[in-house]
Formats: sequence, structure tokens, C-alpha cells
Amino acid sequence: MFEYFYHEILRRTIIAFGSLFNGIEIKQTDSSDNAFNVVKVPLAYGPTQKFLARLEQSQDLNKPVQITLPRMSFEFVGLSYDSTRKVTTTQTFKSASTGDATEIRKTYMPVPYNMAFELSIYTKLNDDMLQIVEQILPYFQPAYNLTVDLVESIGEKRDVPVVIENITMQDDYEGDFTTRRSLIYTIRFTAKTYLFGPVASAADTAKDIVKKVSIGYVAGGVTTPPTRDITYSIEPRAIKSYTNNIVTNLSSDIGTSNTVIVVNDASGIPENRYITIDNEEIYVDRKEGNELYVLRGQDGTTIASHVSGTAVNLITTADNALIEFGDDFGFSG
Repeated sequence: MFEYFYHEILRRTIIAFGSLFNGIEIKQTDSSDNAFNVVKVPLAYGPTQKFLARLEQSQDLNKPVQITLPRMSFEFVGLSYDSTRKVTTTQTFKSASTGDATEIRKTYMPVPYNMAFELSIYTKLNDDMLQIVEQILPYFQPAYNLTVDLVESIGEKRDVPVVIENITMQDDYEGDFTTRRSLIYTIRFTAKTYLFGPVASAADTAKDIVKKVSIGYVAGGVTTPPTRDITYSIEPRAIKSYTNNIVTNLSSDIGTSNTVIVVNDASGIPENRYITIDNEEIYVDRKEGNELYVLRGQDGTTIASHVSGTAVNLITTADNALIEFGDDFGFSG
């Protein structure tokens, strides 16, 4: 039933979450409000109890410094399924491989999961704590979108919302002279990430794409020999530029009735080929210099006005290889 795959999604999300808090600093000022010391707050991965033990216990009594404050630690503490972001389990999508844009890979839609994190902040002074907290909270309203490369093989990058759930405060200042004060804030976050299943190979994906369709018609009655045999053959053709292949720009405005288009440089546009301008597909019948004689609104696209300087995209065979699942390949039944 199962096969081996590992996209490192959980590991990548943990690293991305920790990187959010890497550059936090605090400034210590004198009586004239001049900063005399700037401290970068160190960040480590580990549970809160580990750092509390370091604060309260000493394995080496001769060690002059037990642990320096301020510091922060974070930990991945939970994983739960998010039914509110559920999609159809059998739905798939196709994308190009990062190594070869013409190599198509297929995978099932990802499964939504929530990752729970705890960020603990330890300081000795209350002002240090307030400086750190104020550098974190304004970015979460209550979510901050973190872009993570979830599946590197297909270049699947997604925004992972990181939401603040709650904040708890602990200030232990009572005790004898040997007890060290520990001011601790714990902020709990939820990262709404996705888990992907195995990505099909290019060979397996190719089996699911219609490469060529042939329809044969035989003229004549059933009881008589056929008088004519006609076969129609058609291959997939992209109706938009998936590769965003910009070859030139419009040199003047065109309206909905124009059938001659003037571009800056028509050398990269062959005759009898398709181009796209904005969302309109256009067929280039012939060209004279930088003037294109065209047929507007091809394959059901809407004829529209376009302003000078708009990009002109050429549809190539590379776009045919990137036809999306559900596209009608430029023809319909």
C-alpha cells in the first residue's frame, strides 16, 4: 500500500519558523537614554524545561557563568489534522519539474495539517522582555505568512500562515538570596502547513496526458464495401503561454476591430503561429516588417483593447508540454 518518499516538509517548516526570530536584539541605555550595549538574543531549539533546569541547577559549582540571559528557545510540540482546509482526496494537479520545465510531474492534492510551536523567552529584566515581545507581536495580526518550499522536486512553494494562539507569562521573583529570578514568556503558535504524498515520475504522468487522438469514419453501408476511409488526427495544442515567453511589445494601441498589429520587433514571431496579448489569443496569418496580420479572439478568448507597450507572448511547443489538467487542448468534443 505504501511506498517510500520523504519531502522534508515538517523539517523545512520547523527551520522556517525558527528563522523568524533569528535577528531579535535588545538595547541597554544609560540615564541619558544613550544605547551603550546592543545584545543579539540567542535562539536555540529545545523544550522550556531544559533551559529552566539550567537556570535553577548547577552541575559545576566552580563555573562562573551558569547561563546568560536574555535568550529564546522554540519547540515543535504538536501536529493535528485541519478539516477546515480539506479538499477532494482524489483530485490531482500537474507541475513542471524544477530540473526540466518540459518534464511534467503529477501528485495528489496535499493534506492540511496544523503544526503547534512554543516560543519561550527568558530574561532577567522586565525591560528586556518587553523589548523582545514588541519586536514579535506587531507582525502577527494574528497571522504571518511564511513562504516555504514544501516539495523541492516540483518547486511547490506555498504561503504557510503562522497564527498566534496565546501568550502566558511567568515571573518567579520570590525566594531566598540563592534563588535566581526567572522572567519567562511563552508564546504558542500554529503553522497551517500541507503534507504531500509521493510525486509520480514523468513516465507515469505521461500516461495520463492525451498525446494524440484519431477518429476514423468509414463511408458506405454495412452490407456494401466502404467507398471512402477518412481519419482525423489532432494533437494537444496550448491556448495560452505557460512559459510566459515574451518576444516583443506592442508599439501602438490596438482596438477591438484592428486586424493589423504593429509591434516593436516581429523577428521572433513566425507566421501561422499563435500569440497571446493579455488574456486574448491571436493567430498570426502573415507579417510584413513589424506589422502582423492577425485573426483575433481565437479559441473562445475575448477580443479586447490593448495599450502600447503590452507584452506579446509566443505560444511554443514547450507550452504544449505544460498543458494543465482539465485544459481542452484547444479543441473540444
